[in-house]
Amino acid sequence: MQAARPIVLIIGLANPGDRYKDTRHNAGSWFVETLLSVHNQPLKTEHKFFAGHAQMNVGSHLLRLAIPTTYINESGKAAQALMQFYKIAPEQVLIAYDDLDLPPGTIRLKQGGGSGGHNGLKSLIQYLGTQDFNRLRIGIGHPGVGRDVVNYVLGAPSVDDKISIMNSIDKAIKVLPLLIEGSFEKAMTALHTAE
Repeated sequence: MQAARPIVLIIGLANPGDRYKDTRHNAGSWFVETLLSVHNQPLKTEHKFFAGHAQMNVGSHLLRLAIPTTYINESGKAAQALMQFYKIAPEQVLIAYDDLDLPPGTIRLKQGGGSGGHNGLKSLIQYLGTQDFNRLRIGIGHPGVGRDVVNYVLGAPSVDDKISIMNSIDKAIKVLPLLIEGSFEKAMTALHTAE
């Protein structure tokens, strides 16, 4: 992994359609949707990007946001299209996604790494040919038994868990200015000590 660079593209992983919008697997898109809401920006579907796409200014920085319109296991298609079109390096991308290994209310920044079994990350690594992109790991908790994982991630969180998840997303939005300046370590410290 290279030294931190300013984040210019944030992609929130999700499955498309009303059937999935409130499920745990869509926590990454909740981050992007919250960010768009804070800045009063709409998401515009762009078929060439296989994603809903928006851009906004945060301070003096231009930030692009996307939610793929593909299923999670094809997320890499949207990331590849956006990055090639706008000439964005993997180190300038932040992927927001649901993480089974963290409890609801916990949120973590990470640079690089494997897929951890997450199908969205597997697709990104396959399409981009690298693991060197930044991650925002949004804790959704674990059902406790491996065979229950699919139903769990495709189910809606409890009211209390959803509140915890959304509170953690609010914390991550507060450190966004540091991320888009390239101050990844400062952003990590600020976010990880905010709990």
